[in-house]
Amino acid sequence: MTELRGALIGCGFFAVNQMHAWGDVAGARIVTICDRDPERLRVVGDQFGISRRYSDAAALFADGGFDFVDIATTVSSHRALVEMAASHRVPVICQKPFAKTLDDAKAMVAACGRAGVPLMVHENFRWQTPIQAVRKVLDTGVIGTPFWGRLSFRSGYDVFSGQPYLAEGERFIIEDLGIHTLDIARFLLGDVKAMTARTQRVNPAIRGEDVATMLLDHESGVTSIVDVSYATKQSVEPFPETLVEIDGSAGSLRLLQGYRLEVTGADGTEVSDVSPNLLSWASRPWHNIQESVLALQQHWVAQLATGEETSTSGADNLKTFALVEAAYESAASGRTVDVGAMLK
Repeated sequence: MTELRGALIGCGFFAVNQMHAWGDVAGARIVTICDRDPERLRVVGDQFGISRRYSDAAALFADGGFDFVDIATTVSSHRALVEMAASHRVPVICQKPFAKTLDDAKAMVAACGRAGVPLMVHENFRWQTPIQAVRKVLDTGVIGTPFWGRLSFRSGYDVFSGQPYLAEGERFIIEDLGIHTLDIARFLLGDVKAMTARTQRVNPAIRGEDVATMLLDHESGVTSIVDVSYATKQSVEPFPETLVEIDGSAGSLRLLQGYRLEVTGADGTEVSDVSPNLLSWASRPWHNIQESVLALQQHWVAQLATGEETSTSGADNLKTFALVEAAYESAASGRTVDVGAMLK
């Protein structure tokens, strides 16, 4: 198979993980990078041996010489860059949050659809080893038909030291973290028809909400709770683990802190360790997320080879993005929001 050549736009905090992962992906490599900040461009270029560097995305696309683009910038530039990629008929990966608004996200999906180019959102949490393990258990049918679930990410970890801009936005935890947990809820329990949400701001030094509790009515009939917090102090810090509880008609499963998976079925309870691998370039406690970056990017290469849609395609991610918008609307109005109506 011919090795795919990629371009990376955005050399910030998280892009370094993506660059490390591209080094491990079979069948692809990054050949050029772009960032408006010359220092970030220099640091990443030097670290990964990329000599072809741009400060302007338009010039990057004009010169070409790559088979796909990985957009790792902040959300304000996503629509323009995705539409630029579509106009040059370049397959595109876009970092989450996908867009500033649902209308922007729909326009980006439409632009890539018209151009006939694949679009994948870098939504990596569903690719985490423990989450994939939960999905496999559900697929066996050992717990029967799910009827209730809870997905929880509660932490006191200081995310602002590495990403200070997170403290400045009017929106915070649902847009930055909850979007991942909501996507996991869809991945495990199916699409959602209604959303009820409540938010709080506990940390007075930030502008946005740092606690959110969301009640989801799934199309399958499952009721789930998604709760996220960056204001929760515990005896053992669980960052960055997502804990999962699912009850089914024939049993239950619990993904507990420390990557312990307990599955109870007709034959009793089985306990397994579903810890992520510690990649050579990864570091604890981020290794769970870092491994999922590699899994997601390898999936991208595999799907490009077959021409099949990616798991977190732009079209699929519209459904996750709608949950984020529905959560904010519900929290503001105090009412339950019809998610399906937002996608029409």
